[in-house]
Amino acid sequence: MGVSIEEVKRAFEAVDPDTPVTQASSVPGSYNAITREWLEDVICRNVPGAQLQSFSLGEKDDGSSNRRRIFLQYNSIGEAAGLPSTVFCKAAETLGSRIILAIAETALGEVNFYNLVRPRLDIEAPKSRYAGYDPKTFAYFVMLDDMAGKVHFVDERDEVTWDQAQGLVRTLARLHSAFYESAELGNAALPFSSWPDCWNNIINGAPDFARFCDEGFVAARTVMPERLFGRRTEIWPATLRSVERHNQLPKCLLHSDVHWKNWYRTEAGELGLTDWQLTTIGHWSRDFVFATVTALTVEQRRQWHADLLKLYIEEMRIRGVRGLEFDDALLNVRQQLFTALAFWTITLRPTDDMPDMQPERSTYEFLRRMLTAIDDYDALDAFEEA
Repeated sequence: MGVSIEEVKRAFEAVDPDTPVTQASSVPGSYNAITREWLEDVICRNVPGAQLQSFSLGEKDDGSSNRRRIFLQYNSIGEAAGLPSTVFCKAAETLGSRIILAIAETALGEVNFYNLVRPRLDIEAPKSRYAGYDPKTFAYFVMLDDMAGKVHFVDERDEVTWDQAQGLVRTLARLHSAFYESAELGNAALPFSSWPDCWNNIINGAPDFARFCDEGFVAARTVMPERLFGRRTEIWPATLRSVERHNQLPKCLLHSDVHWKNWYRTEAGELGLTDWQLTTIGHWSRDFVFATVTALTVEQRRQWHADLLKLYIEEMRIRGVRGLEFDDALLNVRQQLFTALAFWTITLRPTDDMPDMQPERSTYEFLRRMLTAIDDYDALDAFEEA
């Protein structure tokens, strides 16, 4: 059972988030809480003699988490060791961010990903220098080496090439096959919630979630096929059914929030995946459809989607996952469009306690791609075919 908004509010009000921290064992409640001693303990601990001389905070960038860069200066030993001059950090210093990251256990999920999973994965993804979560205050803090200027963070304006689309699918297959039907899933080695439990935490923690998703659906009418709008009352029941399907299907580790803006492109052209806050356990089809439908234009998806699904099945087979059949896989993919849709209708019309998470430009375009796919695939009828 997840926490409620009221629990997070009480915890936030009980402790000053700006209380200074000096040791890595303490999770900063805010960027103002960070001290030179804390940063030195985090970054310099494995370099004998290295010291942090000064630091400064970069500009704020708030979304579901509170993001900032930290600029660092060291003594000669630290400089010679190549310690980073800048790091990219994510925190939950505002009440809105702490609510959205706590009720679905997404902050804890990302911390567990970087501490327990990332070292075991052979994919392009960031590596953390620090990842901490305080279950009493719901503070969280993740520190990554700054990739600015080294990679290109994509958005809906970046058109995907066929080679990149194949790379995206291969990355998902490497992730999903790594722990496919593993006994570690849900245990101490991989202590993640199931996707149904995560979803229930979200909607139970924010009781108006369904209403705001519906308001977002109405607001997106201009970017959806008209016949789909006529089936508005069927959307939320289909969303709940798509979640329930995970209880009957094989399990693997999911990223769960693989929309196109959570990917980046390296200088070598390889696609990497970031923002692991929603790491959960469930069926691979949710990740596959969420990533491909948001990354591809409508025209690309209509042309490439079947071939990409066949490629995914083959990549999973190569990595030891057999028994995936195209027709069953496509049915599962069609059914999993709805929670992906909900993530973006709620983004368009967030609840009163949620921060603004994305620019409307991105939100409307992703909604157009998803809503058109739901219509193209007759996804509302897919549950009757199971």
